[in-house]
Amino acid sequence: MYLKCHRRFKDGKEHRYWSIAEKRRCAGGRTVDRHVVYLVEINDRQRESWLRCIEAFDVPTRRQTRLALFPADRPVPAHAAEYGVQVKPGEFALRHPRQRGSCWVCCREREELHLDRFWRQRLEDSREGTSWHHVLMVLAAYRLIDPGSEWRLHRQWYEHSAMEDLLGEDFSVAGKDTLYRCLDKVVEHKDTLFSFLAERRMRAPEACSTSSGRPRAV
Repeated sequence: MYLKCHRRFKDGKEHRYWSIAEKRRCAGGRTVDRHVVYLVEINDRQRESWLRCIEAFDVPTRRQTRLALFPADRPVPAHAAEYGVQVKPGEFALRHPRQRGSCWVCCREREELHLDRFWRQRLEDSREGTSWHHVLMVLAAYRLIDPGSEWRLHRQWYEHSAMEDLLGEDFSVAGKDTLYRCLDKVVEHKDTLFSFLAERRMRAPEACSTSSGRPRAV
């Protein structure tokens, strides 16, 4: 983690706003900033204090090693002391739970409405490999499940959802600037989208009704 400076000019004066950010590694060797906390304007003393906090909480990168599992009632052999781990089911704990069911429903709903085909024809991937279609799916799921600001999606919601697994994407689709750029690309297709949805509704089979006016299952 590190302190990131955001410069703004207002009334002819430069203002410096700060946030705590971390680098997230994505496909292709790219990195995306994830903003953890927004600190607004801070003075030099506060800045030094935040730097000390970051150093205290920052976790060093650990090298991946092989792993061997052993039952709790069996000691780890001496030759596997460096990579052997005893499995104790009674001490298992749930960590980093993610919302999956509602995210899956959103993805299925888009398929049923043929929105995936509609947007793939209009949102081509960028030269850097960003899938704007997948970014839009994240935005749409967020608005349906737990609507809020794009900043909240970037900072909190995406990591607590299963969109990463469902789309086969990494954190790059939830980059702050990526989300805003996607919205700019979508707005020009607003009228076409409404016409497409209206046409889909007209073509869909109408539900049969009883004499009382209540819909009957078909």
